[in-house]
Amino acid sequence: MSSFDGRVAVVTGGTRGIGHATAAALVAAGATVVITGRDGAVAAERAAALGPAASGVALDVTDSAAVKDVFKAVAKEHGRLDVLVASAGVLEGGLIGMLTDDHIAGTLATNVAGTINCVQAAARVMMRKRTGSIVLLGSVVGERGNAGQTVYAASKAALSATAKSAAKELGRHGIRVNAVAPGVIRTDLIADQSAEVLAGIERDTALGRLGTAEEVAAVIRFLVGDEASFVTGQVLGVDGGLVL
Repeated sequence: MSSFDGRVAVVTGGTRGIGHATAAALVAAGATVVITGRDGAVAAERAAALGPAASGVALDVTDSAAVKDVFKAVAKEHGRLDVLVASAGVLEGGLIGMLTDDHIAGTLATNVAGTINCVQAAARVMMRKRTGSIVLLGSVVGERGNAGQTVYAASKAALSATAKSAAKELGRHGIRVNAVAPGVIRTDLIADQSAEVLAGIERDTALGRLGTAEEVAAVIRFLVGDEASFVTGQVLGVDGGLVL
């Protein structure tokens, strides 16, 4: 497995779930990791739990000026940026007939515009050394759709297109861009789902179970590492065979 000694990573949405598991995996591999979250105190607390190689800062990814400031600060402090894992996102369901303007705008602002803000800021830093790797957090819902999640599905499908387009544009600068599309993962995002619903998903999944945040983090770690040096523009399903 790749060593990340001397490398610097930013993980947005790194205070919980897949984002935090990814930050932990990168720290364990030797990286210096900056995790972000809307609540700076929580980000600092979660980073402290990972040890001295991690730090936490407040960031609302929908604020493009704040995004630029955070990435400039990372570049100034560490002199480089090797990895971006864009994990910040929101999940709020809603039937088509009940969708509000605020629901639509808020989901797209965070999941799509917020992610693009981070890709743009990270790429500007990575271009200086003509190397870097970016992974976006998509979803199986963006690949197959789901009733009651039209806006969320649209936002995650947009990230698949973002990864492919950015890969084509940034490849000549030595920057790779990929996405992962997790299936149903045991995080707090599914805490409100009934046991019956989750059992049905397990039956539909080839491996017969839900995934863990650590399993997704391991795939992200692979994608940003040297073993995946010729992989870009891909959307890699991490869904246990839910989409086959």
